[in-house]
Amino acid sequence: QVDIVESGGGLVQPGGSLKLSCAAGGRDFDASVMGWYRQTPGNERELVAQMFNDGSMEYADFVKGRFTIARGNGKNTASLQMSSLKPDDTAVYFCFVDIDYDPPPALRVWGQGTWVNVSS
Repeated sequence: QVDIVESGGGLVQPGGSLKLSCAAGGRDFDASVMGWYRQTPGNERELVAQMFNDGSMEYADFVKGRFTIARGNGKNTASLQMSSLKPDDTAVYFCFVDIDYDPPPALRVWGQGTWVNVSS
């Protein structure tokens, strides 16, 4: 079983910063992809940022230049540094990890989500 622990959400004023952290564990594996989606009520989850095990990264256009995803110090850990936050960034942020299997498909495991509320 794979467990994901998220932390770092909360209330922040517009223009402020927050850092989300994600740690996946429970058994021995190497995540092929780690990242975050976000979701607001009534809407589908949308990709925010993801990081591949070859070091490449992908960002949604609406966070480019403001958010930075990075590997953590431990295995299967990651962080999302969010800066210049806007009220439109208010959402539940979900960390995920992808675990490759042979044969495919890969398994995607989701965290419980953490609230980010950007408001004055």
